[in-house]
Amino acid sequence: MYPERPAGIAFGGDYNPEQWPRDILDEDVALMREAGVNLVSLGMFTWASMEPEEGRYTFGRLDEVVDRLHEAGVAVDLATPTAAPPAWFVARHPDVLPVTREGTRIGFGGRQSACSSAPAFREATARLVRALGEHYRGHPAVVMWHVHNEYGAPLGECYCEHSVAAWRGWLRRTYRDLAALNDAWGTTFWGQTYTDWSEIDAPRANHTVLNPAQRLDYARFSDGQHREHYALQRDILRELTPGVPVTTNFAGTVNCKSTDLWRWAREVDVIANDHYLKAELPDNHIDLAMSADLARSVAGGAPWMLMEHSAGAVNWQPRNLAKRPGELRRNSLAHVARGSDSVLFFQWRASRFGAEKFHSGLVPHAGTDSEQWREVVRLGADLRALAGVRGGRVRAEVAIVWDWESYWALELDWRPSVDLTFRERMDAFYEALWREHVTVDFVHPSADISGYRLVVAPSSYLLTEASAKNLHRYVEAGGHLLMSYFSGIVDQHDTLHPGAYPGALRELLGLSIEEFHPLREHETVELDGPASLTARVWSERVRPAGAVTVRSFSGGPDAGHPAFTRHDLGAGTAWYLATAPVAGLRGLLAQVLDHAGVSRPPGLPETLELVRRGGHVFLINHGDEPVTVEGVSGVSVFDGVRHDGAVTVAPGAVTVVAETPIPREMR
Repeated sequence: MYPERPAGIAFGGDYNPEQWPRDILDEDVALMREAGVNLVSLGMFTWASMEPEEGRYTFGRLDEVVDRLHEAGVAVDLATPTAAPPAWFVARHPDVLPVTREGTRIGFGGRQSACSSAPAFREATARLVRALGEHYRGHPAVVMWHVHNEYGAPLGECYCEHSVAAWRGWLRRTYRDLAALNDAWGTTFWGQTYTDWSEIDAPRANHTVLNPAQRLDYARFSDGQHREHYALQRDILRELTPGVPVTTNFAGTVNCKSTDLWRWAREVDVIANDHYLKAELPDNHIDLAMSADLARSVAGGAPWMLMEHSAGAVNWQPRNLAKRPGELRRNSLAHVARGSDSVLFFQWRASRFGAEKFHSGLVPHAGTDSEQWREVVRLGADLRALAGVRGGRVRAEVAIVWDWESYWALELDWRPSVDLTFRERMDAFYEALWREHVTVDFVHPSADISGYRLVVAPSSYLLTEASAKNLHRYVEAGGHLLMSYFSGIVDQHDTLHPGAYPGALRELLGLSIEEFHPLREHETVELDGPASLTARVWSERVRPAGAVTVRSFSGGPDAGHPAFTRHDLGAGTAWYLATAPVAGLRGLLAQVLDHAGVSRPPGLPETLELVRRGGHVFLINHGDEPVTVEGVSGVSVFDGVRHDGAVTVAPGAVTVVAETPIPREMR
């Protein structure tokens, strides 16, 4: 379900008129019309003004804003303000304040300052949302509901008394009896066996490591409590305003460690993602592309919403760099290229006070006589020209396996190396594919992957038996699979699969691993081959059992043993890489891509981003030199220029061509 209004690509962002005098509303509306804004999010943090005292709801100021926006043709994504409970509520119910793993109860004044499990918070939430829904049902301006704000960020897990009570109930429903729990958690280790549910506490901070299976379950439980709090509000809104889509904004798909977005996707009507550029990161547009691809994948390939990003600098990074000329346009259109049907920002007008006063807005502190405002107005015109892209799909031949539960499990304590992190391998493989100009989807390991030429699994430490069988079937049926080290090691309870490593994948990969040999900090090993290849982080003793060796270690603890293998299985091939190349991953990956028959545009520099969506080709030049792209014919969306077989993209520019004829698979 997606809002019917506004037509075309939605453009706008968070609007917080409560921070400004009443008379600025007319100016804001006039500027929105100038920029082409057609959708704003309202009410995100306004609980204190909506309910100034318990049970007394006041919507007068909000009514004025909603009505004025509607008159101006601006649609409203109306938020429930539950991410910021008012001071009077917290003073009356101090027990709703979350408790950290170390046992400290947080203070009032931030956001997400109430525990999702606290009964008083849930009850107050239900009353407020019902009052809000009843008041605005049928209002023509309200085209979508926006529940809460960025669940899981910053509040992932809470350790208060309400959480512990809910945790015990969750365990009872999950395991049914204590014998099953003790078995799943391996509680005979360190004498942890439980004889009564009341003995089980949350996995609080300890002077040593706690049971990893318990901590993994607590991550699942905590994420589920947030989803329950979301569903409580969603169900009320669906009852009162059937047909109006309900969503919540994710705190950046690739950065949402505490939220399993595969599960969240089942609960929302439209995927809404926030992304903030990592200003100091070289080639940060690759991280942006990764976040957008993951958002589209969580949406099942359907269009999604960019709910927040920044017009310029943010306020919370170590060094908050402003965007360079043209960067706002490139960032925004890259999200559209990868499936977003909206370009929304935090926020409309930069704040004068509070924690985010140095965060950029569409209307900057410098006002409208500024380069940033001129870029905003130009972007609005671009998005109007791109109306025909709305609803278009992105097709990918390659998928990357991404599993939040494996993310959680891998980064618990006492793994073989502190350098084993989920994002490190994910980022490395995604970047190599991006530089090969390969568009990718992300998939859960249990998903139907039969439609992909190649599936890449960079970090699958936790892999259930069912998911391992799914990968096995995919390869036997003719698929191509590339797996990285330390994968298929444990099951859903963080228990080792039986036998030699990698227990769940030995038959699929045609090998076993006798021993892990993590490398020291800054230590490297070499791989043999036509060009010597240096690797870091990891080495291991691989013993082929059907796999053939493609590259071997030529140095280090596993010199002479396989480092990169290939196993032909059924009609397909499974590849395995037992280390982390410093600079040679792309070359190895290219070999696998060629074997799998994955097409890539020839001759393009790494600085040129090419994505096809719904009969349009997006060409984004992140470099300082013009780039000519061959094999593109059609009409440029922005200037109407006809291209017959080649397009030249200026430095830092974006060109979007409506291809003719439109390929059948893109229609």
